[in-house]
Amino acid sequence: MKFLFVLHDPPYGTERTYNGLRWATQMLTADAGHQVKMFLFGDAVVAARDGQSVPNGFYNIGRMTRSLLAKGATVGSCGACLDARGMSEENQLLAGVHRSSMAELAEWTAWADQTINV
Repeated sequence: MKFLFVLHDPPYGTERTYNGLRWATQMLTADAGHQVKMFLFGDAVVAARDGQSVPNGFYNIGRMTRSLLAKGATVGSCGACLDARGMSEENQLLAGVHRSSMAELAEWTAWADQTINV
């Protein structure tokens, strides 16, 4: 099956982005036939920011996003949301995460068997 995960919340402060990443990763782990795409909206674009450093014992959303990419997921960040936060694809996003758009989100929504809004 093909799954689209759409994340909205900041990477830290709530556990929604953390749980969305865990869920998406599990979908790739549970069955080799699943495909996952993830779209980051609003403050969730910060989940794909390179160079995150967190206290020992605390989950690292950047590391979790890299792991999701390594398992074959595609991750796009809302371009307008990146702009609003002063972020650029060239030097601030994790390798493998790309600047995306509403047009691409529409394509991904049509592609997906299930869309999961987190």
